[in-house]
Amino acid sequence: MKIHLIDGTYELFRAYFAVPPTKAPNGLEVGAVRGLIRTLLALLRQGDVSHLGFAFDHVVESFRNDMFAGYKTGQGTPEELMGQFPLAERAASALGLVVWPMIEFEADDALATAANRWKDAPDVNQVVICSPDKDLAQVVQDRKVVCLDRRRQVTLDQDGVWGKFGVSPESIPDYLGLVGDAADGIPGIPKWGAKTSGRILERYTHIEAIPEDPSSWDVELRGAAAISASLEEYRGDALFYRELATLRLDVDLPQSLEDLEWHGVQRKKFQALCAELGAADMGVRDNEWRTGT
Repeated sequence: MKIHLIDGTYELFRAYFAVPPTKAPNGLEVGAVRGLIRTLLALLRQGDVSHLGFAFDHVVESFRNDMFAGYKTGQGTPEELMGQFPLAERAASALGLVVWPMIEFEADDALATAANRWKDAPDVNQVVICSPDKDLAQVVQDRKVVCLDRRRQVTLDQDGVWGKFGVSPESIPDYLGLVGDAADGIPGIPKWGAKTSGRILERYTHIEAIPEDPSSWDVELRGAAAISASLEEYRGDALFYRELATLRLDVDLPQSLEDLEWHGVQRKKFQALCAELGAADMGVRDNEWRTGT
């Protein structure tokens, strides 16, 4: 079997910017939620989809905001989109998915925890993390755990991580610590761009393994002295940024693997939600309703 782990926050953002605005009967903007429902139904209709988990940022801030004032917040997120966050969780639950609403942690932490927990479970052939978030590349393992960008239909396995970033999945937090990640508010350190960081980490894997003396590097780089001097000045910052970029594997997910199996759309909950959205039944097929709901 495959396990599909869905980055619900990303999917809601994607729907918001992909579909036209739509008002519910009560005047609330609900276009993104309706788009989210459509894309989740499309996923559920794929022949290899049977076990799913849906992680969502119930609030945008997390424990990382307590660690670093510059970490991403909800600032700048359109009010019309923020107002649909609670509806998105309800929609996924009504569709019959296991939902993990994150408050202290982030959705990415839940996805990483789930992938790590079930990747070696009996009968699990592959874990597919449905997200293009570069943070999640650190969880990729061979072709056992992969990331899927559903919009572009691009799957990133271990070779794909090497090809895209020039480093192994193990080095992704180090890479982000050096290069930074604008989406998460991680600034990185001066003179350490993607190419430089990739070449150095390809050889040394982790920041602390990079020699202080650039003359001992066995990687030839133009401007190595200045690059090394920047690292020595900001090495502590880079290690801290790596900590911010490292996903947690200890999120409390109470479900078992059996709980992730999809048994259909919960009719009463879903139809009640659709009435609120002014969306009829969103085209759910007769064989997609859960028995007894």
